[in-house]
Amino acid sequence: MTPLENEITALKKELVSMWILVQSQLNKAKDAMVRFDKDLAREVLIKEKRVNSFELKIDRDCENIFALYCPVAVDLRFLLAALKINTNLERIGDIAAGIALYIVESSVNFEVSVMESTSLLRMYEEAINILIDARTAFEKEDTVLARSIFKRDDVLDAINENAPIVIGEVIRANPNTIPEALYMLSVIRKLERVGDQSKNIAEEIIFYVEAKIMKHLESSQKRFEGEEED
Repeated sequence: MTPLENEITALKKELVSMWILVQSQLNKAKDAMVRFDKDLAREVLIKEKRVNSFELKIDRDCENIFALYCPVAVDLRFLLAALKINTNLERIGDIAAGIALYIVESSVNFEVSVMESTSLLRMYEEAINILIDARTAFEKEDTVLARSIFKRDDVLDAINENAPIVIGEVIRANPNTIPEALYMLSVIRKLERVGDQSKNIAEEIIFYVEAKIMKHLESSQKRFEGEEED
């Protein structure tokens, strides 16, 4: 392997390690929410510093590779994608920490029956699974799997859009659940952003593997559909 190939291989391993840490953060925040475990939630908050350290190191490593090797073609696309994926992962880490903070600050336990009726638990599981599949797509350079994430993100969007109605019904049925219900609505909003970040990651995987910019393709398709309607 060339020195550049060695550097890119090491960078890819770093990104995967950060990915696994962020997945762990999301999982622990979920467990803390279900069990109302404030100690576990505090652990998530403490480990957020590790996520931030990972982001800074990966950014520096990308900059060093740019400066030393002037990569081109697929290597250049990989580095550009790595920088954006790094940012997306750090933001998901922030979201996990935000959910953990709700648990630490909340004085009321989240009832499992209410979490199920609002589809919060289902949404959480799907958000974690999407992030895991995004990592698999990244490791295997599997653009088919990456594209499947777009449709699965629609599931999270649908739950998020329906959440105010469902939360309103919960509050009307029992006004004493207002603090708990509002916390759950906030968690649902955060999980929807996990889906958005994972979708962004999928777009970056397709970009570096296939040299296709999905955002531009989506914008063109929407304009074309709008012109057809006119």
